[in-house]
Amino acid sequence: MRPPSALRDQRPPEQITRNLAELLQELRVMQTGVQILTGFLLTVPFTERFSTLTETQQRIYLGILLGAVATTLVIVAPVSFHRLLFRQGEREWLVHAAHLCCLAGLLGLSLVSVAVVFLVFDVVLGSAEATIAAAAAALAFIVMWAAVPFSRSRAR
Repeated sequence: MRPPSALRDQRPPEQITRNLAELLQELRVMQTGVQILTGFLLTVPFTERFSTLTETQQRIYLGILLGAVATTLVIVAPVSFHRLLFRQGEREWLVHAAHLCCLAGLLGLSLVSVAVVFLVFDVVLGSAEATIAAAAAALAFIVMWAAVPFSRSRAR
């Protein structure tokens, strides 16, 4: 998982330190949202209404829960990396690994959020409406989290 050697040779230690601090701050922002979502999801089976879900809806819920836990895993992983590799001269690797974890966390958070929208709409209105709502949510994530920044980078 090492970054290309050309990048290693071009970045001074101060830039690597700043990049790591920025990445860790971004992960902290995502971490709060994912942890709240995961915590909420953990309580759902203990509500009275959970038993009224169809078997398919319960399976979708379990998939969402696993997705939320996996997203938590990748978002928190850089903290573990940093703690275990602290002062071992691995900041460059940490920046690269944290960057990949951040991207995976964004993908996971978007997928879990779209799946939650699907499940809630399915329970409340039905599967056709759920599909439309989930597609709209997915489109919103794609536009705001990918298309907008990519269009900015292409404009430069």
